[in-house]
Amino acid sequence: MLRGLRSLLLAVALLPGPFAAPAAAAAPPPAAPAAELAKHLADVASKDPAVQEAAAVALGRTGDRKILPLLEALREGSVHVWARPGRRETVIVGDKVSEGERTLVPLFGAYGREPITGPDGKPLLVDLAELEEVSAGRSLRLALRPLIDAFSGRSQLADPDPQVRRAAATKMGNAGVVAAVPALTEALGREGDRWARHAMEEALALIGLSVGEDAARAMAAARLGALRSVGALDRLREVAAEGASAAAVRQAAAEAVKRIERWSLVTTAVELGFQGLSLSSILLLMALGLAIVFGLMGVINMAHGELMALGAYATFVMQGWFRAHLPGSFDYYFLAALPFSFLVAGAAGFALERGVIRHLYGRPLETLLLTWGVSLIIQQGLRGWFGAANVDVTAPRWLSGGIPVAVGVQLPYNRLFIIVLAAVCVGGMYLLLFRTAAGLRIRAVTQNRGMAACLGVRARWVDAGTFALGAGLAGLAGCALTQIGNVGPELGQNYIVDSFMVVVTGGVGKLLGSILAAVGIGGLNKVIEPSLGAVYGKVLILVAVILFIQRRPSGLFAVKGRHAEA
Repeated sequence: MLRGLRSLLLAVALLPGPFAAPAAAAAPPPAAPAAELAKHLADVASKDPAVQEAAAVALGRTGDRKILPLLEALREGSVHVWARPGRRETVIVGDKVSEGERTLVPLFGAYGREPITGPDGKPLLVDLAELEEVSAGRSLRLALRPLIDAFSGRSQLADPDPQVRRAAATKMGNAGVVAAVPALTEALGREGDRWARHAMEEALALIGLSVGEDAARAMAAARLGALRSVGALDRLREVAAEGASAAAVRQAAAEAVKRIERWSLVTTAVELGFQGLSLSSILLLMALGLAIVFGLMGVINMAHGELMALGAYATFVMQGWFRAHLPGSFDYYFLAALPFSFLVAGAAGFALERGVIRHLYGRPLETLLLTWGVSLIIQQGLRGWFGAANVDVTAPRWLSGGIPVAVGVQLPYNRLFIIVLAAVCVGGMYLLLFRTAAGLRIRAVTQNRGMAACLGVRARWVDAGTFALGAGLAGLAGCALTQIGNVGPELGQNYIVDSFMVVVTGGVGKLLGSILAAVGIGGLNKVIEPSLGAVYGKVLILVAVILFIQRRPSGLFAVKGRHAEA
């Protein structure tokens, strides 16, 4: 990689015209001679637009940062000519000061914007009427923009944050300004961050593709292919289709396009797999509690999705409280929202079970209708309290961004957090069910409620506690979902069907079955959606689940014990 980059830089340095200056890769460009600089400064004020634009471009290509204030002032219309006996000087004017009927302005030098002082050493104020304004036409303004961007990019290339340096290099490469080559080359020589280096190499290759000899352009195209530069794909396609370009350049661009497109297929597959895994984590959090409740009590809880929505809105409330009372610790609101959403949804589930559901055990149709009605009540309550529109939950800074693992592949922190949260919940449920006395009672009631009651297990309180636990897990799922989806009153309706499919496919009350079913259904959702769309994708998955249940009515893992035989 480094050998190819050195070859590209060497070819760029040997090009005639604008590429001749950056021959020394690691050294800043030499300052322009005083006479030549003075001529350019004078020509900027020319009445001939062509001469004016040529002078501005020449000044921008010097790479001298003292030119930046002049270019910015020229774009803003604050450059004037100060005519004195035997001398005309290009100056920058400052803020206007009214003095009676006169308008006075302080003057600054065009080179470096140093203040011009009078004999007393104080800033010189001149009547604006004595100055001649330098107008900048549309063509000049368009030419100034990439030059100013290149200057601002130079300072950003030295920023301590590698993300800022990376963004600056990408912007300079997309602008295609030749004057940015020295700054990019110098920054590349001292850059230690892998992805910032990649962005700088990509920017240099993009600039090399735009101008220069055919050999250098072909080398730049090959370099972009080696870098797997997805951002350069459109430009490479244009070059490959250009009839004016040499055959070698077109061939190199076409080969680079094929190489990048093959890599894009890999990155797309990785991204879809990762998104499917994060969706599976949400479904697993939803299905964990649903599987235990359904397996323990045989209750088809149609309000489980609304318990998830309660957890999401609890996160929104916690965010607002931190913003109002602890603005300095706002980034920690999400850590407080996790237990809060669990408790809010768990309390709602406990109240639902003790208040209504316990009177309807053994009556599945009535329970289904009841929980469906409760779901509508919760929806309308959320709509009446928070409004029908979606609410905005801001991600904390530590969940923003992601980890770049390959060119074009970045794993977002928020989705990584959701996957880790699901793994922690699965581990916690395993320890609860198989390593504690409470878990033993839950499994005993699940397998044979009558025998467990004969042995002294208080089945009714086990039911209530298990229902509250399942509801709390749904609240956690809602809290996690706020980082990747919209929060609205109908949030739960989008996931309740998929959650039931996970429970039925995995096997009622089976932890391992729920994990495998969640991964399978979540992954299939993300694989099918791009080609068939969300609606037809869900229909196809539902048909597949129906066919699977016909072959295996008990799911992946059948329930064992006398309860299964009943």
